[in-house]
Amino acid sequence: MGDEGSVMDESEITRAAGLLRERLDWTPEIMAVLGSGLGFLADAVDEPVSIPFDEIPGLPSAGVAGHQGRYVAGLLEGRRVLVQAGRFHVYEGHPMGVVAAPVRIAAGMGVERLLLTNAAGGINRRFSPGTIMVLEDHLNLMWRGPLVGPVREGEERFPDMSAAYDPEFREVARRVALGLDLELARGVYAAVTGPSYETPAEIRMLAALGADAVGMSTVPEVIAARAAGMRVLAFSLITNLAAGISPTPLSHQEVLEAGREAAGRFEALVRALLTELP
Repeated sequence: MGDEGSVMDESEITRAAGLLRERLDWTPEIMAVLGSGLGFLADAVDEPVSIPFDEIPGLPSAGVAGHQGRYVAGLLEGRRVLVQAGRFHVYEGHPMGVVAAPVRIAAGMGVERLLLTNAAGGINRRFSPGTIMVLEDHLNLMWRGPLVGPVREGEERFPDMSAAYDPEFREVARRVALGLDLELARGVYAAVTGPSYETPAEIRMLAALGADAVGMSTVPEVIAARAAGMRVLAFSLITNLAAGISPTPLSHQEVLEAGREAAGRFEALVRALLTELP
């Protein structure tokens, strides 16, 4: 798996982490990354400090509808959080060095826990739009990864990915969802490059490979986080049924609308998690 460049090298990551530390004067306990249509959680942060991506040297602005393109730091359920509202994608032309940079910056600040969300297409026929799935595993079908190149300080060369999604965190999520009377699905997330949606034949292939949902993000961030020793928990919001399963054509507007409809349930889940995560 190759990379497309070395944008955001180690010195730039260190400089960016130092800039954020200066702006905050404290170390976040948890970093949360919000996917398409899920940026509403950034507005729920108390005592917020908002930092647009383009104020961080080396980071571009977010370029996808539904992605705010900023950090918001502050308090959520009494925990010090760093919320990344929006993310960078391979399909925008960004090299893996940029896609994984926000996670590496957080690790450089001393953040040890990562909570990721994304919008995904449902492959598992038991899923319906609005289903929330906790990731148990993933398939990296982007054919590239963020660790190619020299080993970065603080990162492991060959990180173990047998439990990339923290088992203890997943159990907390299951327990919290049960307490909220919220059905929480479990499954495998397939990461593809995009930006075109998959064909019906590709969805049949992904199903045969064991995927329950498909999207265009998350996995590079998880790999970088695990290399840095961060504990990871991730959720997919199933915003639409995948091609060949959905009776209608797919659209990004459908993704954003599903995010708005799930806002209350997702916020309740994240808030409860923040009170329970070790």
